[in-house]
Amino acid sequence: MDYTSTILIVDDELGGRKTLEALLKAEGFNLIFAASGAEALDKAAEFAPDLVLLDVMMPGMDGFEVCRRLRADPFLAEMPVIMVTALDDRDSRLLGIEAGADDFVSKPLDRNELRARVRTTTRLNRYRRLLLERTKFEWVVEQAEEGYVMLSEDGQMPYANPRARLYLGLPSDAREPISETFIELASQLYRCEPEEAWRTWTERRPGDPCPPGIALYLVRPESPAAHAVWLHVESLNLPAGRDASRLIRLRDVTAQMTIQRDSWSFQVMVGHKLRTPLTNMIGSLELMAHHATRLSHDEVAEFSAITLRNVKRLYGDIEDVLQYLDVSGGLESDGECSLSELQSLVTQVGVELGLERITVTHEAELDQGWVLLSPPTIEMVLWEVLENARKFHPQRSPTVDVRISRKRDPSGLPGREISLQIRDDGVTLSPALLARVWAPYYQGEKWFTGEVVGMGLGLPLVATIVWGAGGSCRIQNRADGPGVVVTLDLPCANDHQPV
Repeated sequence: MDYTSTILIVDDELGGRKTLEALLKAEGFNLIFAASGAEALDKAAEFAPDLVLLDVMMPGMDGFEVCRRLRADPFLAEMPVIMVTALDDRDSRLLGIEAGADDFVSKPLDRNELRARVRTTTRLNRYRRLLLERTKFEWVVEQAEEGYVMLSEDGQMPYANPRARLYLGLPSDAREPISETFIELASQLYRCEPEEAWRTWTERRPGDPCPPGIALYLVRPESPAAHAVWLHVESLNLPAGRDASRLIRLRDVTAQMTIQRDSWSFQVMVGHKLRTPLTNMIGSLELMAHHATRLSHDEVAEFSAITLRNVKRLYGDIEDVLQYLDVSGGLESDGECSLSELQSLVTQVGVELGLERITVTHEAELDQGWVLLSPPTIEMVLWEVLENARKFHPQRSPTVDVRISRKRDPSGLPGREISLQIRDDGVTLSPALLARVWAPYYQGEKWFTGEVVGMGLGLPLVATIVWGAGGSCRIQNRADGPGVVVTLDLPCANDHQPV
């Protein structure tokens, strides 16, 4: 007997409603009532009952019409309807079936027949609803971004959703049986970390509680062809008597682990970057403070020069960080720079950086036009790129070739972007470095020793500016020798006076 089912009783006569209430109240149903067809539709929409006991003969909107409207409503169409009628002729029942009725009881009502039909209909409707909810749940699990695996007591996997099959290298067709156990598959593709926690987990019997505070991971280490992958593994014990004893959730936490690693790397790098010049400064100042009277003029000058050099280095490192963090407040990215001024800025920045071998070439038709970035912003972009060319050249004296041209589409027609291509003859970068040079706080010096001046914020700053203006950035190794080519595609306006 279902004591939680709700039944809507619809009858225009109070006596009819009271009769049905008396027959069903003892069965434990939740009963609600309606005295007209319109009220029945409102109550059905409000309470979503498990069954409607619907009187046929009602003034205005009769039971047939109520049934038709219920079936026409997508939210109420599946609601079971038993028609209560004194009509026992064949044509009336056919009309009720056509209207969508599920069953009929005739007046005068038979107590046992009514109760039996109501119990059967509510039970079937409950099963139908459970099946619908299960279908919804299965759809969500099948579409989930997380992997879900059902484990039996012997470690077999009677079910794995598509994401879990992807993580475990299983066929995408769920109909194909899985012969290996979960641990066997996981151990083939990943490292189970931490080992001791996994050993404890695999030795647990079904029903044993999970050890508190232990995080389990499946880790695929980084390789020359791919980054590391981290899967967080969580386990839920299922009630006894089920086909499976555990439900496993596999969640990809690679991004979170990478952020943690990069944050740590950045802290180490910043700490070392700042400590190195500070240590040198303190050492020089201590020598001068404690031994000034015994130091020669040349020694004082040397220690003073060391201190000044490290102060400048520390200032530059701090400025790099502050400039990147507050790029929007310190730059005029909203503005325009003429193409003739762009060429002058390249030459000017090259002189300021002490680049003795730098050439600038441009297409003849580029004498007119405007780049949609302000001159101060263009100057900063050029400074960062050209300084990198000098910084990473073995002798700090690169040969730099700057080419300014109109970017063209695949058909060869000129586009609405200016391509600023900067070639140097410095170092050749690995694929891993080329993929990450636009990432903030990343520096190509492997051990963060602090020996390379700068904090790896220059190119990310350039990317922030160019991307924000609607342009694009690329970097690649030169094909004709050592060095790299940095290409900045900058949006421009043709035949246009500055705003």
